[in-house]
Formats: sequence, structure tokens, C-alpha cells
Amino acid sequence: MDRFIWYRLLLFFSINLWVQPSFSQEKKVVFIILDGIPAGELEATSTPNLEKIAAIGGYARAYTGGEKGGASETPTISAVGYNSLLTGTWANKHNVWDNDIAAPNHSYWTIFRLMREAKPNSKLAIFSTWEDNRTKLLGEGLNETGNLKLDFVFDGFEKDTLTYPHDKDKDYIRKIDNLVSFEAAHILKTQAPDLSWVYLEFTDDMGHRFGKSPQLTSAIELADEQVGRIWEAIQIREKNFGEEWLIWITTDHGRKAPDFKDHGGQSDSEREIWMVTNAKNLSNRFHSGKAAMVDILPSLVDFLGIPVPETQQKNWDGSSLLKKK
Repeated sequence: MDRFIWYRLLLFFSINLWVQPSFSQEKKVVFIILDGIPAGELEATSTPNLEKIAAIGGYARAYTGGEKGGASETPTISAVGYNSLLTGTWANKHNVWDNDIAAPNHSYWTIFRLMREAKPNSKLAIFSTWEDNRTKLLGEGLNETGNLKLDFVFDGFEKDTLTYPHDKDKDYIRKIDNLVSFEAAHILKTQAPDLSWVYLEFTDDMGHRFGKSPQLTSAIELADEQVGRIWEAIQIREKNFGEEWLIWITTDHGRKAPDFKDHGGQSDSEREIWMVTNAKNLSNRFHSGKAAMVDILPSLVDFLGIPVPETQQKNWDGSSLLKKK
């Protein structure tokens, strides 16, 4: 055989053998927090996009707030709930007790730091109507978080009072939520970050002002539309790029009965949350109503299959809601 032809054949097979692993299915995660939506109000509202996702995976009520009366009892307050999701721990560990986020204990790593440490080249993204989620909870750029740096950042618009003048009806938050959801869908569809967090606020604002009301119902319907455009982007990626995506949607707290305006305490309605996901291998505990906010991080890690330092994993207060294969 001609030496040049032989060389070309060797090169062809070598390249194909080397490239082959890149055809394995990439795994991507998006988690979404829709602020302050009581489970009963969600279930009473038309949410076709959430229902489509749940039909693939599942929907269930769950809880937040730690152990009522125990050492881990945790206020049912927004930033506190976010950090319980991010770290898989309750407030007695992560040390976020209110929305001031005065002194978070960053020794309990967030899902973003776990991902960065396990896969340094992974692409991380946040799309948020509240900048403190990135700067304080994730602690981007802080020594205490290993100088965590995100690749895609879309937040802080609530501080732009010229473009979004603050009005008593909180219409500026509605507009920012919409902007955030459009940008999230665009970046997911075109850039496909490996791990993304989407946070939308308007539902909580309507809950505080009106409680159980047509205004809250309308806000939930709008949030469902916003989730729908993100879900559409994920479906496009899965269809055209052969990727496997996990989406996990939840709320950070319930609301105090009977008017559902306030939250922060330990009543059953304030502690009750819900979860929607497209995961197909959900455990019985997911469906039992006994799943907790702190179970989400282990579930995301389980799906991604990333290694976690034992010093971190042993401190988790939750465990995966996915069945072991």
C-alpha cells in the first residue's frame, strides 16, 4: 500500500478514536426559583408549561424551614431558602437568616462552586431579578468562595432606576422578570451553559401586596409563560445538539394562611413548597411529600455525576431525589 495512503488511514482512525468521546451525551442543569408561590395557589392556576414538564418527570409538594423546633429550624424567608437550595444545608450551617445576608458561611459550598471545582472549564450562568443572589449568596469573586467566577451574568436591573423606575405596583419587577426570562432562554439556546440559575421575583411581590387574589393568580400565569420560553430553549438544545438537560423548578417558601400575604414563620402553609422537574428517575420520597429544599442540591449533583469532596458532602442536610441506577 502506498505509504501516503497508509498514513492517511492511520490519521483518520486516530482522529475518530480520539473524537469519539465528544459524542457522548452532555449533561446540563437549569434550576429556577419562582418566588413565594403557595402550592395550593399553583395547583389552582392554569400552568400549561409547568404541567408539560411535570408530565415528563414529576410534581410534588415538599417543605422548607428545617426541623421545626430543632437546631436546624430555618426562617421561611426568601434569601434563606435560596441558600438552603444552593448549599444543601439549613440556616444553622449556611448562616443566612434573612434577606440582609449579613454573614453567609461560605465554607458550605454552593452548587456553583462544586461544579467549578469538579469541572474547571464548565460554563456557569445566572439570570436573576436580584443581584444579591450572585454577589452575596454565591459570593462571586470572594476569597471565601475560591474567587468563584461565573461565565454568563444577567442581573442587577433592579438597581437601574432610570430604565426601571420603581413604582408602588411593582410593575418594574414584572418587566425585569420578563427581560431575565428572555435572556435566559437566549443564552441557554445559543451558549448552553452547563449550570444555570434563573430567579424570578414578581409572584412574591403580588403575594405580599394582595395575598390570595386574582393578582397573584395572574402573576403565576405569567411566571409559567416565562418558564415556557426557557423550556422551549432546552428542548431545542436536546433535539439539535444531543444534550441531556435537567430542569428543576421550585419556590423558596409558602405563605401564611389564611390571606397568604406574609411569610417567615413556621406554620405549615409557610413551610410548604413544591417542586417540578423533568427528571424521569424520581424516587418514592420525591412523590411522598417529604422531600425538602435541601434535597435539590444532591439531586443536581447526582444528575451531573460530578465528584464532591467528602468534607462537603458529609455536611449536607439533604439527599438525592433520584433513583440509583
